[in-house]
Amino acid sequence: MLSRALMMAGLAGLCAYTLPMVTGRYLDRTATAEPSASSARMSADRAAIPAASGAREVVLPAGPGGHFDATLELNGRSVHGLIDTGATVVALNETTARRIGLSLSTLDYSISVTTANGLAKAASVTLKRVKIGSIAVDDVQAMVLPDAALSGTLVGMSFLNRLSSFAVEDGALRLRR
Repeated sequence: MLSRALMMAGLAGLCAYTLPMVTGRYLDRTATAEPSASSARMSADRAAIPAASGAREVVLPAGPGGHFDATLELNGRSVHGLIDTGATVVALNETTARRIGLSLSTLDYSISVTTANGLAKAASVTLKRVKIGSIAVDDVQAMVLPDAALSGTLVGMSFLNRLSSFAVEDGALRLRR
């Protein structure tokens, strides 16, 4: 019990340190972006590309500004997210949490985090499955934040560390499991 509490405190501390930087970059990028036909085409072009060999490998080309984003599945529901090696955990807002079947009434918003929009309370959850292309990871630690604190979904190290490898090569992020 105490070790779990210490682990959660450490996770909260890391999240409080990294989430503001990551969230700020993501919010700055998405807050002013107006979707257009060309950006929709670009997003489709940059979707997860499975490896030709059929191996469990996904290649995500970098988008404008060097960001890696993709359509992924959280608990079986399609979600757009930003893959960020600087994020400690998967982070999602309440709207997305509801959409993927999490009950907000049962969440304990006891973890204090600092975001680009100021201080916020977050709730620790375990996602049944996170899937990008052909790669799926079960039981992934995540944080749920209020919509005002986080406008999108960030895929962080709680997912990436469960892969056999991930690396940026030739302007693309390669995920392997």
